[in-house]
Amino acid sequence: MRLFECGSLVPGCAWHTRADNDAEVVRRTVDHMRQAHGETLIRENMIDNIKVRIVEESQAA
Repeated sequence: MRLFECGSLVPGCAWHTRADNDAEVVRRTVDHMRQAHGETLIRENMIDNIKVRIVEESQAA
């Protein structure tokens, strides 16, 4: 299971998501960024920043 914790990108945000693959994690995270953080334009570097912060759940602290 793959895990993304928004606080690793947006300090103070407790939102997180889990999915079987990175593509689904990115999709959910982009939706969250739009709804919770008011991001209207998701640039490629934002996608890259999300991807590098996705971890295998068993390796999460």
